[in-house]
Amino acid sequence: MTIVLQSLAFDRWVTPTSGFVDIPSAVDGRAVARISAAGLDFAGMIDYARNTGGPALRELTFHARADKLRALADHLGQHKDMLNRLAGDTGANKRDNAIDIDGGIGTLAAYGSRGRREMPDAKFVLEGDPEGLSKGGTFVGQHVLSPLHGVAIHINAFNFPCWGLLEKFAPAFLAGVPVITKPATATAYVTEALVRLIHESRILPSGSLQMICGSVGDLLDHLTGQDVVSFTGSIKTSERIRNHPNIAKHSVRFVAERDSLNASVLGLDVTPEQPEFALFIREIVREMTAKTGQKCTAIRRILVPKAKEAAVIAALKASLAEVDLGDPRTDEKAMGPLVSRAQREAVCGQIAILQTEAEIVYGDPKQCGGETVDTENGAFISPVLLRVVEPATAQRVHDTEAFGPVATVIAYDGIDQAIDLVRRGEGSLVASVFTYSREVAEAIVLGIAPYHGRVLIVDRDCAKESTGHGSPLPALVHGGPGRAGGGEELGGLRSVYHYMQRTAVQGSPGRLSALTGRWCKGAPALLAEVHPFKRNYDELVVGNTIETSSRPITLDDIEHFAEFTGDTFYAHMDEVAAKANPFFPGRVAHGYLILAFAAGLFVDPAPGPLLANYGLDNLRFLKPVSPGDSIKVRLTVKQKSPARKPEYGEVRWDVEVVNQNGEPVARYDLLTMSARAT
Repeated sequence: MTIVLQSLAFDRWVTPTSGFVDIPSAVDGRAVARISAAGLDFAGMIDYARNTGGPALRELTFHARADKLRALADHLGQHKDMLNRLAGDTGANKRDNAIDIDGGIGTLAAYGSRGRREMPDAKFVLEGDPEGLSKGGTFVGQHVLSPLHGVAIHINAFNFPCWGLLEKFAPAFLAGVPVITKPATATAYVTEALVRLIHESRILPSGSLQMICGSVGDLLDHLTGQDVVSFTGSIKTSERIRNHPNIAKHSVRFVAERDSLNASVLGLDVTPEQPEFALFIREIVREMTAKTGQKCTAIRRILVPKAKEAAVIAALKASLAEVDLGDPRTDEKAMGPLVSRAQREAVCGQIAILQTEAEIVYGDPKQCGGETVDTENGAFISPVLLRVVEPATAQRVHDTEAFGPVATVIAYDGIDQAIDLVRRGEGSLVASVFTYSREVAEAIVLGIAPYHGRVLIVDRDCAKESTGHGSPLPALVHGGPGRAGGGEELGGLRSVYHYMQRTAVQGSPGRLSALTGRWCKGAPALLAEVHPFKRNYDELVVGNTIETSSRPITLDDIEHFAEFTGDTFYAHMDEVAAKANPFFPGRVAHGYLILAFAAGLFVDPAPGPLLANYGLDNLRFLKPVSPGDSIKVRLTVKQKSPARKPEYGEVRWDVEVVNQNGEPVARYDLLTMSARAT
């Protein structure tokens, strides 16, 4: 029997009773599932997310949410075989599923790791250092990021039923914002299975994730300025959502990733004998055939030097001739069909538009074959390579995207023309440049960077480990300007902060230190009765301070340090040369001598709860120290953070070194590991 897809609302699975649409298999056209959102209470789903999911998420720290993402990634990794089987009917083969399913699970794990490694074990984020706002230092400001008190609406495309959900969900969840996701109809049965796995795991708090299978109805009518809409799809649908009266009225945050005429450029320096030429051909064929060309990052425009056009086309034709079409359910290497026959008709229509300015040099959109290819009921299509006849005047290649295994060769005469042709795409997600010339790489990258979210330079040095033209990565921004939608996803913590509000909080140093849990200069600093290094992590209090005794700096100290370390820089050893330097009054102490002597002043030598010093941050030498000066140190507990292991925690100390006149000569953050109470 054909399955009826359910929506997940209020943490219950809801079965529709009317308004069904059949979803056909891309391989053989049979009905795989039926879908409808009839009867869903969209306003109620939003209320449930805001009033149940939101509070539950905000009750957790970033570290707690990150741990749940890691646990969820582990859980899904144990059940991906079922998703792989289902995805066969979407036209996806094993390689395609590695991008979608494994890639999505990997993105979850990546955000879990980054949340633990780069975010505090807190419910808000401090952005930057405090800003001094007054001469006396009694009035300061601090930027704070806190989770929005709304819901994230994620409207996804058909080409990535797993990755599309997970790459948007991970940063929203880590930020503390609940999600309502809406998969595209054509592949919704894979997404529904994914969400079932998530729901059955019981890892997420109630209300964290809901799903709509079918139309969104009046969902957008109920949004407010605390909500976010993230959309992936066509320009037409994007414009309709962006211009929705309620979204405009409440200034709802809107992220769009849409049509993108991505380009790949072969450098003028590359000849058919060089490694970059073969890499270029391989990458184009891979991007044309992976996911049957149904990737928002796929190469659509192939820019080659005019003198190399014939060689490029010949090499591409030879490689494309080796591509086999087949049933991805039984042939894991064959290129599968497009997602539906409707999509095949759309791609054929777009090819016809391109043919008004370009000629087909390989493939036939109306004919294809293979041992397991159902040409009548399936959505199979041959790879199609076109060549622009008049590159200088052609326009359709720069505004018409055939969302399938289709790419067009455009010949250029010089770097300036290549840059101009790439720019005519009016904004893309990604471009790639294949060259071994520094000058060519620099000229093209700087010329096209403002028009792209990502630019990849490929040469023989990075090719072995390069993830390729079409692979968005959790650490790097995925999005692009202009035609590509103007939005940004992924990019490490950038995408997390998109679901948070930046607020400038102002007040006294003491008030802000108490509020944020991070001591800042000017806040009360309590002189510790017991040396802080003798206190374990749990006993330490932010603001605990010690002031050391003084230590004189002598000429013998400087000369001994120079001999011992080999640092005989003239400022430390030559009085005449040092005085000639406008920064020094004469011979001065080494900066690292000051650090070493400072440590000698504040370190407690006996074994204790302080386990290790693991680094310095923000080190600045503020004033030279001359022979005859003396130094002392003020050491203050600045911030505390739990570590991955429960046996210890991370402590950040503010270290200020001053001279005999009380003038700061050095300042830095000291990072230590301190044992926790057992």
